[in-house]
Amino acid sequence: MAEATAVTNEAMLDQLQRAAFDYFLLNANSHNGLVADTSRPGSPVSIAVVGFALSSYPAAVERGWLDRRDAVRRSLAALRFFRDSDQSGSPTATGYKGFYFHFLDIQTGARMWNSELSMIDTALLIAGVLTARMYFTAQTEDETELRELAEFLYQRIDWRWSQGGGDTIRQGWKPECSFLHYGWEGYSEAILLYVLAMASPDHPITASCYKSWTATYQWENLYDHDYLYAGPLFVHQFSHAWIDFRGIRDRFMREARSDYFENTQRAVDIQREYTQRNPHEYVGYDEHCWGLSACDGPTDARPDLSHAPHRVFGYAARGVPYGPDDGTLSAPAVLASLPFAPETVMNSIRNMIDRYPDMMTDGRLATSFNPSLPDAQGRPWVSAGHYGLDQGIVFMMIENHRTGSIWQLMRDCSYINDGLHRAGFRGGWLQQLAAHERESN
Repeated sequence: MAEATAVTNEAMLDQLQRAAFDYFLLNANSHNGLVADTSRPGSPVSIAVVGFALSSYPAAVERGWLDRRDAVRRSLAALRFFRDSDQSGSPTATGYKGFYFHFLDIQTGARMWNSELSMIDTALLIAGVLTARMYFTAQTEDETELRELAEFLYQRIDWRWSQGGGDTIRQGWKPECSFLHYGWEGYSEAILLYVLAMASPDHPITASCYKSWTATYQWENLYDHDYLYAGPLFVHQFSHAWIDFRGIRDRFMREARSDYFENTQRAVDIQREYTQRNPHEYVGYDEHCWGLSACDGPTDARPDLSHAPHRVFGYAARGVPYGPDDGTLSAPAVLASLPFAPETVMNSIRNMIDRYPDMMTDGRLATSFNPSLPDAQGRPWVSAGHYGLDQGIVFMMIENHRTGSIWQLMRDCSYINDGLHRAGFRGGWLQQLAAHERESN
């Protein structure tokens, strides 16, 4: 029975991972390599989604889902676009100082929605650029150009400027008002941002910047779990898509006698405990139905929800245990927890799909659903369309669970290694890699 279940799980993961990958094929502009934020008509590009797409192409090639030449063509189109993009920082530009605006027009690449020049989304994009650089190593004209473009795009970024004169990296910049008033403070998905910023050969931030960031961390005890607090689940996942944090520790984690991988495992336990306790008595919440994260959600602007029995938040970063929480759950956030709690996640995903099959649309997981707000037929509210960030993190974390191939690519990336070392990370595979390099020399 155990063997049969394992085969069934593998087949299920294969289907969900393939469906997640197909999002990038269905929602991309083949001429410039840009990928839409969502599958909804008229959606702009999210530069972070482009980063997830670039990171997913190598594994898709290995799985036979994408021809290598097509993957190179798609990657080159995106890298050439960003190389040639308008970097003037004007209100209609694509970027400034090597960074890019959060949302872009999918045809022209011009800034959309008055969005900010986003430091974190640029980091997610560049992580994808570097993943492509590490995989496409053939001595062909196209793959050589790809690697050269990746180097150029990374080295062009003025990470030091992104501090805006402050102790930590700012969250964004706008041509209308300069830097936003808040920085990357408190534990977040920005650990990848800081690692990349520290490793820059030309414009690095200093070690004191990373130390200033970790000084804003909040260590808590929740439900008898000591952990580094962040409410939404995605915060505990995004940097892990590229960096294998198992057994490596910075100074903060050494003092806490933990690591960031173990911390995410605790975050999963806390999520499940919260939904089991279900303080607001929402429908469906229990230890098998969880996943509070940044996702779409119902809004009272819709006539059929204008008299909802409780407040609803639309798109929001839902979190545990302090909220916001309106009964909306993200199944992709659960599935993206696969490397941290494989058996728990597979049991939960099966349970959620069996109980609420409507949350599967076009063969892939919708970004969110809310059983507390059923329609006239008793079906839960389900977010329309799909979000590229959800499909990207699902694809990458399934791959990291199945083969670890993306983690391995980035273990071998000198910039990731340099950034981790400069941030004070020691132990685990970093120590083993350093020892191997000493022996080789």
